[in-house]
Amino acid sequence: MNVLFVCVRNAGRSQMAHALYELRGGSARSAGSDPADAVHPEVVEAMREVGVDLAGREPRRLERADVEWADVVVTMGCGDACPVLPGKRYVDWQLPDPAGRPLDEVRAVRDEIAGRLATLDRELSLPR
Repeated sequence: MNVLFVCVRNAGRSQMAHALYELRGGSARSAGSDPADAVHPEVVEAMREVGVDLAGREPRRLERADVEWADVVVTMGCGDACPVLPGKRYVDWQLPDPAGRPLDEVRAVRDEIAGRLATLDRELSLPR
């Protein structure tokens, strides 16, 4: 199952979800409707604590091809900028943007994403 994680800047939530989903053995991409220049440093630090290095990742612009590739699109605050294609499953996660937040708040977002990924894995393994 291919999962695309999308937020506005592709520098926080979607990067964490992408990396954590791959860590679980899943196939993932992430992108943003208005990508930042770099992954937020507080996000890099919070992910480093769980053994994931995001320092070399670069935020990318959301392309239609990303949505076409995905079986599931998880949106995190990208609003109307996320293209909607028929036949795709969409899930919206309302999560706070970790940009500029204290490390303990970024950890909380990271941990919430990890929990939601476990739920997503269970949901995706259920027959439709």
